[in-house]
Amino acid sequence: MSQSTGARVLVVDDEPGILRAVQTNLGHHDYRVDTASSGEAALETYNRVRPDLVLLDLGLPDMDGLEVLRSIRERASTPVVVLSARETERDKVTALALGADDYLTKPFGVNELLARVRVALRHAARPSAGVEAVNRFGDLEVDMDRRRVAVNGLQVHLTPTEWDLVKLFVSHPDKVLTDRMITEPVWGASYAEQGHSLHVYVARLRKKLEPTSTSRRHIITEPGVGYRFVTDGIERSS
Repeated sequence: MSQSTGARVLVVDDEPGILRAVQTNLGHHDYRVDTASSGEAALETYNRVRPDLVLLDLGLPDMDGLEVLRSIRERASTPVVVLSARETERDKVTALALGADDYLTKPFGVNELLARVRVALRHAARPSAGVEAVNRFGDLEVDMDRRRVAVNGLQVHLTPTEWDLVKLFVSHPDKVLTDRMITEPVWGASYAEQGHSLHVYVARLRKKLEPTSTSRRHIITEPGVGYRFVTDGIERSS
């Protein structure tokens, strides 16, 4: 049985057969998949859905895939695995130098693709040095590799955005994060000023992480600044 990840993957390729095959196989392993067959469509979809990972072909009809990679890197550190028929060392070195996380040469096997996807997501789940795979804060448990959160041993369902917030907080324990420091990596620079949306999401997240608590908080409001994730979970909310 496959492990449910809920991770969202954007597959970019101009070959319909490859798009269908990759989408089907990822879907069977519980990934949520979006597809694009051109560079322009890839960037539009990327900005709209903010995927957890991108599988990127370099031979696109409207622009070189390296340009798509460069544009993504200007926006965020989303892991990118290149899928390409280009086998030269120069192409691989260029892609990796531009920020690709991995390079898989076509044709490739499904199991190898799935393994590369899992590794890229696992590395992205722990962006800061010292962040463990499984983190426990009192009654709260956050499994970074499996993208799972549990309270008192019971798994909590989180939306993709809520998970991104949890990952960000856990990666910066006990540190004050301004609204902008949170909204940019989660929603992107174009949404950086939408503080109200952040407050709504934090309120929802608090209800899920602290379903019975009225006086204790993992996520503390720092008035006029932002939020702080308290690792022991015992500090009173303001």
